[in-house]
Amino acid sequence: MRCALLGMALLPIAARAHTREGLPPAAPLWQWSTDPWVIGLLAISALLYARGVWRLWAVAGWGRGIGKAPVIAFTTGWLTLVIALVSPVDSLGGRLFSAHMLQHELLMVLAAPLLVLGRPLAAWTWAFGSKNRRRIGRAVQARWLVSTWSTLTEPVMAWCLHATVLWLWHVPALFTAALLHEGVHTLQHTTFLVSGLFFWWTALGGDPRIGRGTGVAVASLFTTMLHTAALGALLSLAPTPWYPPYLTTTAALGMDPLEDQQLGGLVMWVPAGLAYVIAALGLLGRMLTRQRA
Repeated sequence: MRCALLGMALLPIAARAHTREGLPPAAPLWQWSTDPWVIGLLAISALLYARGVWRLWAVAGWGRGIGKAPVIAFTTGWLTLVIALVSPVDSLGGRLFSAHMLQHELLMVLAAPLLVLGRPLAAWTWAFGSKNRRRIGRAVQARWLVSTWSTLTEPVMAWCLHATVLWLWHVPALFTAALLHEGVHTLQHTTFLVSGLFFWWTALGGDPRIGRGTGVAVASLFTTMLHTAALGALLSLAPTPWYPPYLTTTAALGMDPLEDQQLGGLVMWVPAGLAYVIAALGLLGRMLTRQRA
């Protein structure tokens, strides 16, 4: 899973800033991104995963080692990344705050947990030959890497990291900087996805057969739902728009900037919050099923 975090983190790094130093609102809205870095990294990650699963199943048997459910989860998470970073959602995010919020929720609340459940570490490792697999295994056992991984995957640390990233980037000054400067926007998307991967790793544990403290995971999910809903409510109920760059771009599209912000807040408040609740209920249901067994 350490490799999964690093690999997936490269995708938003290749994404461009939405407004690109004042890109005019009249620019095409429904264009798909043709950034070669984004498309290339997405293609490489998918090909390595498919090759790894194919080789593993050829040795262990169809559906063994990595089950069909993780493959479906990874595929869905990968397609979610395509929607967030390549589809017109990306270009719309530079003009509409609500579209920008949708993009962020796709990265943190949908793509991240699905990628965790997809177990890409095992698949990507099996994409290489046996000698290279042993080398990868030795490399990830380096003391500094193990120590860093253990720290970042502590439930409290992952929760705090995810919450801090979410709230800091919605401070008007930082959010505006991300809209106007490519490097800042790259950092924003990277931290959203990486913090989301660490958070969902502590909640879901990568392999659904491994128990990682259901009570702690459920508490983490419910409290995250509460503080994200609070931020969504603040955005929805604010009397004035928070982010100046959207005043002109939103108005140029015939929408009221405040209503656009309210819609973006609702995206975080309701559907995103519901995702945390569904995940928590799923964990509780699995725990009860095991107890009956």
